[in-house]
Formats: sequence, structure tokens, C-alpha cells
Amino acid sequence: MPHERDNPLEQLSLEELHHRTSQKWRAHGSDLLPLWVAEMDVPLAPPVADALRHAIDIGDTGYAPRHGYAEAVAGFASTRWDWPDLPVTDTRVLPDVMTGIIEVLRVSTDPGDAVIVTTPVYAPFLSYVSHADRNIVEAPLTPTGRLDIDLIEATIARVQTAGGRCVVLLCNPHNPTGTVHTRSELESLARLTRDAGVRVLSDEIHGPLVLPGATFTPYLTVPGSENAIVFTSASKGWNLAGLKAALAIAGPDAAADLRSVPAEIDYAPSHFGVLSHIAAFREGTAWLDELLAGLDANRTLLGELLRDHLPQVSWIPPEGTYLAWLDCTRIGVDRGAQSATFAVATDIDGPAKLFHDRARVALNSGHIFGTGGEGFVRLNFATSRGVLTTALTRMGEAAATFLSDTSGNQSS
Repeated sequence: MPHERDNPLEQLSLEELHHRTSQKWRAHGSDLLPLWVAEMDVPLAPPVADALRHAIDIGDTGYAPRHGYAEAVAGFASTRWDWPDLPVTDTRVLPDVMTGIIEVLRVSTDPGDAVIVTTPVYAPFLSYVSHADRNIVEAPLTPTGRLDIDLIEATIARVQTAGGRCVVLLCNPHNPTGTVHTRSELESLARLTRDAGVRVLSDEIHGPLVLPGATFTPYLTVPGSENAIVFTSASKGWNLAGLKAALAIAGPDAAADLRSVPAEIDYAPSHFGVLSHIAAFREGTAWLDELLAGLDANRTLLGELLRDHLPQVSWIPPEGTYLAWLDCTRIGVDRGAQSATFAVATDIDGPAKLFHDRARVALNSGHIFGTGGEGFVRLNFATSRGVLTTALTRMGEAAATFLSDTSGNQSS
């Protein structure tokens, strides 16, 4: 277990966190523990804080630079991911990953084209793509949370047989399951998409957050990925979602399409965002290592707490991210069964609503992640051991009371 002095997850008190004004801490009442949106309960990594303070001190508040970000990611990728030849010249700086994905879809597909997603998957994949007038086609993960290569192949064939075009939108590592796709899985995906003439767009925002026991493979490092575009950012690894900046990286056969994204996108990233992300990738690895040790310890703790307080809930411990995908179907909460309203800009139902109303713990409702999400919740364990323990204790009490009430109603 990491020493609490060094563990970023143990450096802020709950009182300090309640002073935050971000969405995580302002969307709910003060009595509720927020374990939903992908924000971590950590202070800024010192190199990031130093970079921002220096910019403020010298009034460096102009437009974001177009150089430096790709070089910082390339340096990180070379040492961390064994990717020594990241194509720096075939990159674009973006405000965030989802904006980049949509802009690339607009230049490389037409309205009505299919976008294949491996559900359950990051909910904005479904909403952003639909709002961009592309059609979502699901190829669900296997029951163990792995890519179903045969199903993806059959789905591509079905779309193409009907005369349509498609791309595959990949989440690598996968959100919400925490699956880290293996090199073998990615090689199989690259081989079949290359043969079918289908582009892969890979969201690799959680790439820095691979936990002990797994290895992250950047999609562009596997054979057959020449027509792919990947997207990365420091926003998840270093908790910088409010400091807007991301990077798109094109394979050699996709570079022209990435260059054709309208130039307006170059002015959208935040200057503070670019500065902070560069500092994170260049100088934030020691802090990241402490964070990963803390997340690994929390992953173990979460398994113990589930065993002790929520034996009805099953899970596959995540290999990456700080997100746990919890199967609550055995609790037996139907969608719409809970009466209280949830007045935030997200859809909540089923077991997530039970835990919100009765345990005062906010989680993401599984159904928003597409097929395979009914009866599940997504829990963010990037918090202190104390908060995690309190939340799981409350959730266990809520589930026990609900099951007791349900059993009593049935017997009467």
C-alpha cells in the first residue's frame, strides 16, 4: 500500500473537496458522496501547478501554441508505452477528445454512415455520434468484457452488405469496464478492419491509467493500423478535464484526413490547457506513479468492501482506469422503481437511483452506456480510502434494506 503522504488520493480532506466548484461536487447535495463523473479527488501534480503559476505570474494568457504538446506526448509514449516513433508531424491539437472524434468523423464519413461501438461504452460515444447525424451500430463486448472480434467482423459485413460505410470507434482502455485491450486483440481488430477497408478511431484518453497486471498498447503500434487515428490527453491521468487540450495522432494513411479538419479547431484548445498537459506528460510521471499505486490499493479495497457489504454485486476488477463496472442485477431494482427525482444533467435509474436515494452515493446508471448496461452502475474509485469505505458501507445498508422490504412485500 502506498504511503498516505505520497498518495495523491489521500491528500485532500472531504471538507476541502466540498469547496470545489466542479460538476462532480456541485451537482448534488452536500450530504451525498459523488462517485460518478470521471474526476479524481486529488490535488494538482506539482509540475502542472508550477507551470500554471508561472504562466499567471508572467501574464502568459494568450492563444494556445501549436507546438510542444505532440513532442511531450511522444516523449512520454517512447518511455512509457514503448512507442519510439510517434508521428509528431501527423498530429493536431484539439480542445478535447470527443470534439476531435466528431471533427474527424465529419471529414471522413457522411451523414447516415455507421459508427460501430463496443457497448457498454462511454456514454458520449452514443450521444455525440448521434448528434453528428451518424448511425450508432452496436457490437457488444463479450460477457467477460473483451472485444468480440467475430461480432465486430460480422457487424462490418452486415453494414457493408447493405451498401453502407462504417468506422469503428474504439475505447482503449475501455470505459466503463476498465478492460485494457491486449496487443493480440488489437492486432486482430486491425487485421480485419484493414481487410474490410474500415477506419478505426481510438479514444486512448485512459492510456496513462493502466494498473499493475496489464499493459497498454497504443493502437497505432499494431500492424494494420495505418489508416487509424488515435486521440489522447492528460485530462484523465492528471485530472485536467477543466483545462481543455487533447491530441489527435494519425497513421500514415489517415494523415490527409486529419489535416483536412477545419483550421478553426486549432484555436479552440485552452492555452492553460496545453501548458498543463505538456507539463504533465513531460514532468508528471513520478506523480502518476504514486497515483497508480493508490488506485491499485483502492481496487483491492473495493473488492474487499464489495465482498463484505454488497455480496449481491459482482464485478470484474478493472485492468485500467479508475472506474468499476458493478453488476447489481441480483439486487433486483427495476428501472423506474425508485420514486425520487434526480435533478442533474445525466440520466439515472435502477440501482444507481437506489444508491442515490437511500445511500446518498452518486454513481452512473449503467443503462446510459448502451447494450449490456441494464442493472449495472459505474463507480469512480479515485477517492480516499475513507470516502470509498463510507460509500460502500452506505450502499450495503441501502441494498440490505431494499431486499428486506422487497422480501417482506412478497411474503405479505
